[in-house]
Amino acid sequence: MKSFISEDDIEQTLCTRLSQPEFGWKRIECDPSVEAQDDVSKTGRRNSSECILPAVFLTALERLNPQIDKSILAQVVADFRKDYTGKDMMDTNYKFYNYLRNGINVKVKKNGKDDFDIVRLIDFDNVENNDFHCVNQMWIKGRIRYRRPDVLLFVNGLPMVFIELKNSTVKIKEAYEKNLVSYREDIPNIFALNQICVLSNGMQTKLGAWNSKYEFFFDWLKVNDEHEKLDREHIAEYGLSIINLIDGLFRKERLLDYIENFIFFDNKRVKIIAKNHQYLGVNNLMKSVERREELKGKLGVFWHTQGSGKSYSMVMFVRKVRRKLKGNFTFLVITDRDDLDTQIHKTFVRSEVIGEKEECQPKNAAQLREFLSGNKPMVFTLIHKFQYDKTKKYPILSERNDIFVLVDEAHRTQYKQLAENMHTGLPNANYIAFTGTPLLGSKRLTNQWFGDYVSEYNFAQAIEDGSTVRLYYSRRVPEVGLENNWLDSDIDKIVEEEELNDRERELLENSSSRILEVIKRDGRLDRIAQDIAHHFPRRGFLGKGMVVSVDKYTAVKMYEKVQHYWEKRRKPSSRSAMQPRRRKNVTS
Repeated sequence: MKSFISEDDIEQTLCTRLSQPEFGWKRIECDPSVEAQDDVSKTGRRNSSECILPAVFLTALERLNPQIDKSILAQVVADFRKDYTGKDMMDTNYKFYNYLRNGINVKVKKNGKDDFDIVRLIDFDNVENNDFHCVNQMWIKGRIRYRRPDVLLFVNGLPMVFIELKNSTVKIKEAYEKNLVSYREDIPNIFALNQICVLSNGMQTKLGAWNSKYEFFFDWLKVNDEHEKLDREHIAEYGLSIINLIDGLFRKERLLDYIENFIFFDNKRVKIIAKNHQYLGVNNLMKSVERREELKGKLGVFWHTQGSGKSYSMVMFVRKVRRKLKGNFTFLVITDRDDLDTQIHKTFVRSEVIGEKEECQPKNAAQLREFLSGNKPMVFTLIHKFQYDKTKKYPILSERNDIFVLVDEAHRTQYKQLAENMHTGLPNANYIAFTGTPLLGSKRLTNQWFGDYVSEYNFAQAIEDGSTVRLYYSRRVPEVGLENNWLDSDIDKIVEEEELNDRERELLENSSSRILEVIKRDGRLDRIAQDIAHHFPRRGFLGKGMVVSVDKYTAVKMYEKVQHYWEKRRKPSSRSAMQPRRRKNVTS
């Protein structure tokens, strides 16, 4: 490390940077001394139990909602000043997030009659129409004692970002375990409106949702471009992680974009906030959407490795298109397996993009054509439902140019007749490929169908970020050898004696030398099954395993063989490593 970085150094750097004209946050420095626990003069609060800046909030509401009676706006402020400590904070946070994003429905009088209007809390379209405050060392009175968060970031007087800092010699995990966790217990009211929690010791900075486990907190190191080359050692040595976060996320327009479009709830109980690669990737995709006419509907390939949250990225993309672009869009999500179709559909339901009872999964090919000929906002289907009579040309279902087709694991399905039918039926649609694996091969057919990469987040990057675990490979496959050294001459003999033509000879060669016939031999499968039953109990750690077979028949066969040898090794007579011999006169 270059030098010791104190907690105060980080705090002052953060607040000073945000208050520069380039960022434009207004700074409020509170008195950190114990004697000032009840001093609310700088924040305009009624008492230190309040967690909002009420005067700032009221001024913002009046500016954003000039058509609403001031008495109604004053009541909104009064509701937000309440102490929500005794409430279910997850429910409260969910409720307030929806208020922030969508506004609050209120009763008003229009032309002497009862009516409804919406009170906006944030102007997401005009960033400078909002107030931004960086407040450090603000005392908050909790149920039992006072607590003092290092830095709080307010938008229109509402606390959106919580920041806890530590000296560079203190592990960042302590900021979570000794501070954030206790704050959730002592001053839960500060999290009613919270959208992001940040933990930093200068060398390392992580962010996450307020109630997430530590393992779900993540880095935010790339500022503007996902292709930025990161020198993590240099960033840690010079304490730059907090600077990268400020520059990458806490610019006014970026923070509002993040709050509006990159936060949602899974089943109303689990708060999901976008990681660095999801935020950059989806915004890259949005740029392609803006250029969709120029790109002729080929919006790109979204390559994010397995386990990096592709389904959530789809949700964020659909929500942002609906939110920020004017139009009556249809989103068609294509998969090639029932389980994937069900999984992605459930993700969209649980995130409230679609209703649980909304009819959007066609039962068959005919109903799919019916759905796409109409104006449904969301459709989920298997590629196989684009089947059609091969003797007839697939019909044009819609010539709309506001249909977005999201193809999951596109490289598996898009080259064949089914995909041809899809493109024929939707000639003016916009196509996006989502994949967890790189596109291989010289022709790169996926790129021909969908265009260039629009976002890349590969396996190595995911490991560096801690998004996925490392992969270790141990070659344990039995060798395959050729017993018949005269196989080619035997084939030639058969061809000559049976007078086979070229096509028949090709079929014979394929059936004789096909590798599948070799690797599926019973003796080889036996050896693999024995090795699995022997190896897994002795790996040295607990965990799941996956066996991949060449076809369903072999998968079932392997299951039966592994079960057989597993049970055989578990028998007391075999004295496996899982069952050590018991000693006499010892009680457990």
